[in-house]
Amino acid sequence: MTRKTLNIAIAATLLGSLALVGCKKKQDDAAMTPPPATTEPATTPETTPPPAPAPAAATASVGSVDLGNAVGADMKVAAASATFKPKDTIYASVATTTSDATATVPGKLAAKWSFQDGQVVNEESKDVNLSGAGTTEFHIAKPDGFPAGKYKVEISLDGNVVQSKDFEVK
Repeated sequence: MTRKTLNIAIAATLLGSLALVGCKKKQDDAAMTPPPATTEPATTPETTPPPAPAPAAATASVGSVDLGNAVGADMKVAAASATFKPKDTIYASVATTTSDATATVPGKLAAKWSFQDGQVVNEESKDVNLSGAGTTEFHIAKPDGFPAGKYKVEISLDGNVVQSKDFEVK
């Protein structure tokens, strides 16, 4: 074979290969063509809607405070009163509720009892898990009797005074 014939054979082989690869490439491109675009617009930071807000956490609140000298099994005072005898046990029945009746809200309820001159008679706090409507009881007692005079109880929820009641011992 002559050199010219060899060059022509190599050139023909190369051209044939290129033609074959070119055809193959077009077939692969057709197979890899993505499906047509949907009609939904593309989202961008400007058009992306903000995420839905997270549900608000449930909260607890004190509804009322009743004073009396006896409570029932439900921790509610049997008969509300604002006047007591020196040897009475004095109860504060604290009604609470949560914004979501199915949620449990941890908190700290406290009662601060004070005499008319501001002297603190007693302080007590309770860690509570409040759920729906509920009642928590606080009380003070003095076996030898409270001095006659005006008193006050302040009820706090998580460190904030939410209710106060004045009462008298006669």
